[in-house]
Amino acid sequence: MPLHNHLLLNGYMTKPPMDKEVVMKWLEDLVAEIGMKVAAGPISSYVTKEGNRGMTVGCLIETSHIAMHVWDETTPSFVQFDLYTCSTLSAETVIRNLVENFGLHNYVHMVLERSEGFNVVSSDTSVYVESEFQQDTLPF
Repeated sequence: MPLHNHLLLNGYMTKPPMDKEVVMKWLEDLVAEIGMKVAAGPISSYVTKEGNRGMTVGCLIETSHIAMHVWDETTPSFVQFDLYTCSTLSAETVIRNLVENFGLHNYVHMVLERSEGFNVVSSDTSVYVESEFQQDTLPF
């Protein structure tokens, strides 16, 4: 039976994505960095509706999907990130990428293995990372 890993993350960003083309290229690069392949997409949209303003980007990967939603009306911006795969998953690589590219900080994450139920593989309470990437502040 294949693995069923699911990374869920929410937190804050100091450098939220604002350009649709740039964020789609970023997602393509992330997919390659974590050793996966794009099946369709990516696609992005900048929502302008008051109270829900910000970037949404998603992509189908050969082993499932990745989605990120950013609300940028506040400073710092709020983010929800979701990656589901029927393969191995390096949450550390994904988190490090979000820190480096978007200034992710004050985040929580959970990795579930969903082959049989919802088994927590890893999780954390709020982790603070300075807006400038600092290797020694990450929990891995």
